[in-house]
Amino acid sequence: MGRLFGTDGVRGVANTELTNKLAYRLGQAAATFMGPNIVIGKDTRLSGDMLEAAASAGIMSAGGTALLAGIIPTPGVALLVNKLHADGGLVISASHNPPEYNGIKLFDAHGFKLPDEVEDEIEAFITSGGLEGAVQVSSEEDNAASMLPGDAVGVAVPVEEATEIYINHAVESVRAQGVDFSGLHIALDAGHGASALTSAAAFERLGAKVTVINDDFDGTDINVQCGSTCLDPLKALMAESGADVGVAHDGDADRVMLVTPTGFEIDGDFVEAVLALDMKQRGVLAGSTAVSTVMCNLGFTKAMEREGIKVVQTKVGDRYVLEEMRAQGYSIGGEQSGHMILLDYNSTGDGLMTACQFLAAVVRSGKTVEEAISVMERFPQELINVRVADNSTWAENTVIAQAIKDAEVALGETGRVLVRASGTEPLIRVMVEAASAEDALTHAQTLAAVVEQALT
Repeated sequence: MGRLFGTDGVRGVANTELTNKLAYRLGQAAATFMGPNIVIGKDTRLSGDMLEAAASAGIMSAGGTALLAGIIPTPGVALLVNKLHADGGLVISASHNPPEYNGIKLFDAHGFKLPDEVEDEIEAFITSGGLEGAVQVSSEEDNAASMLPGDAVGVAVPVEEATEIYINHAVESVRAQGVDFSGLHIALDAGHGASALTSAAAFERLGAKVTVINDDFDGTDINVQCGSTCLDPLKALMAESGADVGVAHDGDADRVMLVTPTGFEIDGDFVEAVLALDMKQRGVLAGSTAVSTVMCNLGFTKAMEREGIKVVQTKVGDRYVLEEMRAQGYSIGGEQSGHMILLDYNSTGDGLMTACQFLAAVVRSGKTVEEAISVMERFPQELINVRVADNSTWAENTVIAQAIKDAEVALGETGRVLVRASGTEPLIRVMVEAASAEDALTHAQTLAAVVEQALT
């Protein structure tokens, strides 16, 4: 059996892999390991109600209070944990995954995702049968392991105006800077997800005109050919509406992708470049440093170097970005996928807050969106996934090492090579950046062929 927790909580097909029993145990674990008051939020998936009921029952069986926030973006739960002084948060969402999937992720009392060692303790607790398992293995004298009687269990309490608290937080973050979005026309794709209840309202309160699609949901359409992982509907809306900028969220709205009127995709690298430069100019960029991952575009690192901003690169995954930010006191970090963490405003990735801060920076600059993102030039990037029998020993292969060195020498300062093993599939990912698309493709194909021959 693999590890229960992945890189972003527990995920699986709802009701077959992520079962009610597992959700119940995770609810028990939340109240047992973090404290009695747990905020619960969910996205729009059909299975959300079912898993919410199970997780809430688990919290209450452990004597806790389930604070029900309803449908709300994942960052809304992290925010509410802090605003309500709760002991933790539990989000029922599979983020950008298809509708049949669902997931459960946990936040601590400060709205941060749990460290690996705590997740390991929770996994051991669940594997042993939760509180009921503890009762079965305990002695008759061990009262600490006994189940609570019916007159001592917890309750479920709705959180009044949960989405309103989240929306207002984003709106006030912009107003506090003395800017608004008057005269700005925003095209929005809510992805049939949680942002359907929040993003348009926030933009409109800041004075923007908003044209929105996919803000309805039936539980089976979340992320389906829409949102931040499929930008074609947003590009079509941009062309039809004449909007100044397009905004797209994934199902739980912890990330954002943007689009220019010409259809150019503004990924997380561009967003972070604009935000980091704006923050430096305002004197709020901690350590004059931006955190990203090894997958960020070479154009981002060169742009930041030119502007006197240091870039720290971590392993792929927002948890590693956040760990570095917290350890060193940095204020901004992100991934190319649009997952941006702004610790001045929230403890986790927040698609709405990221969009608001990006647009505030653009408005303050007096530039158009296209002019603002010209701070960086995207280097052509080619990624090839090579399927192999075993991806655990590639780094020890001298033939592959020599091929990588040869490519790096050929590219010099105008390119970059990154070869890494997938953490979830038997793949070696070969990524090459170069000044031209042709060079990137040529070197990537050459390297991929060497890897394939050496490992298969």
